[in-house]
Amino acid sequence: MIIVWGRANAKAEHFDDALRLALEHVHRSRNEPGCLHHSVQSDVETPHSLIFYEEWEDMAALQVHFQVPESGRFVAELTALLAGDPEMKIYEATPVQ
Repeated sequence: MIIVWGRANAKAEHFDDALRLALEHVHRSRNEPGCLHHSVQSDVETPHSLIFYEEWEDMAALQVHFQVPESGRFVAELTALLAGDPEMKIYEATPVQ
């Protein structure tokens, strides 16, 4: 399983638009093949910060997700609303029984 963690810090005046875009992206992405989980949360310790958490069956499914045109548009539109560069970390994980 592949886990993706991300953080995006929106400019205060653009937070509502950033959250709207993020929710649209999350809802769309959940329907993609290989998506096991996709969510966005608001970081309660950092105002205007969005945290993304995703689980994918494998790296191939994640790579397909990255190539979806709507994913590229989401990144471009969200980046324009941010106060700095977004963060993203990708992990390969094995569930513990």
